[in-house]
Amino acid sequence: MYKRLELHNHTTESDSSITPNELINYMIDDQVDAFAITDHNTISGHEKIRKLLASQKGNTQATSSSFKKISCIYGMEYTTYYGHILCLNLTEYVPWENINFHKPELLFLAAREKGALVGIAHPFSYGHPFARGCRFDMTVTDYNAVDFIEIFNNPEPLHEVNERGLLWWEDLVLNKHPLAFTCGMDLHGPWDMKNQYATFIEGEADGDIAEELATAIKTQQTWISRGPILLVTLNNDKTLLTFTINDTGKPGFFHEKEVPYLLEVKTQSGTFTKQIFANAPLTVNSHEFYGETILLPKLYEKNTDIENLIAVAPTIYLN
Repeated sequence: MYKRLELHNHTTESDSSITPNELINYMIDDQVDAFAITDHNTISGHEKIRKLLASQKGNTQATSSSFKKISCIYGMEYTTYYGHILCLNLTEYVPWENINFHKPELLFLAAREKGALVGIAHPFSYGHPFARGCRFDMTVTDYNAVDFIEIFNNPEPLHEVNERGLLWWEDLVLNKHPLAFTCGMDLHGPWDMKNQYATFIEGEADGDIAEELATAIKTQQTWISRGPILLVTLNNDKTLLTFTINDTGKPGFFHEKEVPYLLEVKTQSGTFTKQIFANAPLTVNSHEFYGETILLPKLYEKNTDIENLIAVAPTIYLN
């Protein structure tokens, strides 16, 4: 099964208006499979979330089966003057007072040693003088120390921030940095999540969400979408690629099945575009990508303007 994750959320333990209890209710109401708590510079909400889920008192109107369907990913957002670092599966506070502008890898690796997945949040967010520290200004010299990049932060401006994040991630991957991507609501209040991007991963109904997320990010098997996800399969000798659109049931998204989507595959030398329908897989011969080893598939409506981007699929390696 494919699980919908909301990986960037704050509570009243930092600067949000949502309590841990309300965050659980909100996620259940929007049919989320797993959500992260990523308060700024604190993990004080972790134990509160654990107790609420364990006691099944997070939602007084929910049945016990509702709580079996939702899981929490424990993390934190390191909020510095030089950028925000999103850590998932972080269960132990890692001091960061000596953050190094020129070598953030020191913090990345310290968090990794505690089992965390380390990502760069909203890298092109507005910085000084509007929101000092929100833009990622630190110098990364070793991208092997980074696990993922948050390519869409839903509240941020589409062109000025999110499109630049997507293009940066694509450029890094095409230059052979094996990075996963995520997206997030960056919730600081009860905001509407309909038709916003969410992260999806493969998992089992009763699977350990921390392990499933770690596997997905380490193998670059994450999807983001406002609704359906774009699946890509390769035959054994990698001569045929089959693209399929899978409906996730995410609330708030609508598309008429008879209307085609646009499939775009970006490579080091250019882009490949074809029509694809929701109810009809599309098979493409890999010879159409002759000489290419890295493919970046995306799904659009109408045209390939960023406003019409529906989904981003995992990186395909042909070598």
